[in-house]
Amino acid sequence: MPSSLVEVRRQYSPADEAAIIDAVHNALVASFRIPPGDKHVRLVAHEPHRFATAPHLTQPEFYTLVTIDCFIGRSIDAKRNLYREIVSRLDRFGVPKDHVTIVLRESPAENWGIGGGQAASDTDLGFDVNV
Repeated sequence: MPSSLVEVRRQYSPADEAAIIDAVHNALVASFRIPPGDKHVRLVAHEPHRFATAPHLTQPEFYTLVTIDCFIGRSIDAKRNLYREIVSRLDRFGVPKDHVTIVLRESPAENWGIGGGQAASDTDLGFDVNV
């Protein structure tokens, strides 16, 4: 049940925006083994002047920041795989590999309120976070 935010510095077509959301979600399914229907991904397109980047980027308009909030428990190998999967899947949209930053923030399941106000630690998530 990761919650993800994809931030970009350019406009994409609605179809490409949906495909970028799917790319990040599918990377999570492949790497973290979350259920395919557990999709919580948002995309925000910023005006370039509102989203600063490092000056060395060759194509700053393609800079992409992916922030993922998730439960603690994934192995370093699962995280490495996630990073590779995301970068690889964004390549389809012309995003250079070195123009992607991924921030993974982990918190205990008791810090997430889900299912009508229950702590996630008190519910059956339907998947294992220890991958």
